[in-house]
Formats: sequence, structure tokens, C-alpha cells
Amino acid sequence: MILHQALTQCRTLVVEGPDGIGRSGLIAELTRHGFMIRRSRGHLHHVNPTQPYRELLATPGRLAIDGSLVHELVYGPLRRGRSRVTWIQALDFAEAVAERGGALIHVTGEADDTEAVDAYERAVRTLAQHVPVVTFDRAEPGRPIRAPTPHQPQHGALTRTLTIG
Repeated sequence: MILHQALTQCRTLVVEGPDGIGRSGLIAELTRHGFMIRRSRGHLHHVNPTQPYRELLATPGRLAIDGSLVHELVYGPLRRGRSRVTWIQALDFAEAVAERGGALIHVTGEADDTEAVDAYERAVRTLAQHVPVVTFDRAEPGRPIRAPTPHQPQHGALTRTLTIG
């Protein structure tokens, strides 16, 4: 799936990427496409870290979540030596996003923390088995967020054969 498909076909988008990657432009564009932006407030619940995200996914309408359990999967081990989110919980979250007609947008680009970038790559690769993933590279200058205009072939450049049987 590519970004313009996600914008038109998905009901739920989860925006993820390393700290400092600059997601604000993408978040603003999602707002213009009718997505309600939500962020989980505060710290993860100590017994059930998926609870705030389950509540967010219960919200009606088009929803974009800025950051999620993937952030804890990446930064928990890097900052505290372990994640408060298990892989089972993260995969369950990914499946819940997919069931809600959603996708994960993995924002990439220039980032100072190569350990976090590598950890996001591993996490997203695993989650992609349970939820569609769209990679959005912030480093590509001028990359359009909106759907590209359809290519119009030159007259005579496209030849088709019609068989009537």
C-alpha cells in the first residue's frame, strides 16, 4: 500500500517513527484529509498498556493516532533496558488496527539516533505481518502527500488488442 491509497482507503492510520523525525507536516495533512488526530495522553497503563489504544480505536470515524505501542517497543529497551509492552500486545494492537480498516505509517528520514531507526525497522517489519505498512520518507524533498495525477499516455503509445469470441 502506498500513502495516497492509505489516505483514501483507510479508516485508521497509526503514525510512527523515531523521535525528532518531524511528523507534524504529515499529521497536518492527515487532518486536511478528514482524520481526527489522537495521541495517547500520559504514561502507559501499568497493568494493561494497550488499554488507552483500545479506547482510541473505539472512536468512531476516521482516526489517526500519532505514536503508539511501537514507540514503547523501540524506546523501552533503549532507555530502560526493557519494554513495558510485549510483542503479543503489540501484534494484538496491529491486528486491531487492521480490523478497523487501518494501516501503520512508518515515517523515515534523517534521524540522529541510529539505534532507534534500526529498532523501528525491525519492529515495523514484524508488525507488517499483521497490519498494512506504508513507509513515508521525510528525506525525499518535495515528495507529494496527495495522490499523484494519473499518467496520460501519448496518443498511439498505448495499443491494445480486442478479441471477440
